[in-house]
Amino acid sequence: MLGTGADTEPATQLGQAEIELGTRLGNAMMGLGRQWASVASQLSKVGIDKTSMMLLGTLDQTGPVRSNVLAEAVYSDPSTISRQVAGLVKDGLIERRADPADGRASLLAVTEKARVLLETRHRQRSCSLARMLAHWPTDDRERFVELLERFVADHERYIPTFINEHAELMARSKGEN
Repeated sequence: MLGTGADTEPATQLGQAEIELGTRLGNAMMGLGRQWASVASQLSKVGIDKTSMMLLGTLDQTGPVRSNVLAEAVYSDPSTISRQVAGLVKDGLIERRADPADGRASLLAVTEKARVLLETRHRQRSCSLARMLAHWPTDDRERFVELLERFVADHERYIPTFINEHAELMARSKGEN
């Protein structure tokens, strides 16, 4: 069943209407991605970049974790996270703490400076999005957010399948060349 995060049937078993809806959704997501990339690019010129904000936000939500756990949480590899974290430690936004379970390991945690930054950015983002949707009827806004939250949860569960499907497709296309 689509939208449950479960593995789906091959595209050949989907109806044309489902495929067209998937195309529309993909196009909308690409458009939104371009728009957010533009906003992130502009904001990074006057502050902190999108990747750093994502790492800080994730770490704030999870609480102190090891670097490999943070990498998994953001679907990245540990070496990339290590480089990014080093810069955030240098900037005073992340601190390393001894892991009480293993004194040889360290945990990453956001600093108070990072919490203030996150709170400020989240409030700005929330206000901007609220203003953007202010002309929508209240019921439409509430329903949209409910559906979007559901979509994001399903999308996150589906990510491994999505990656596998696309990796298989790329492997087949390379084999045909």
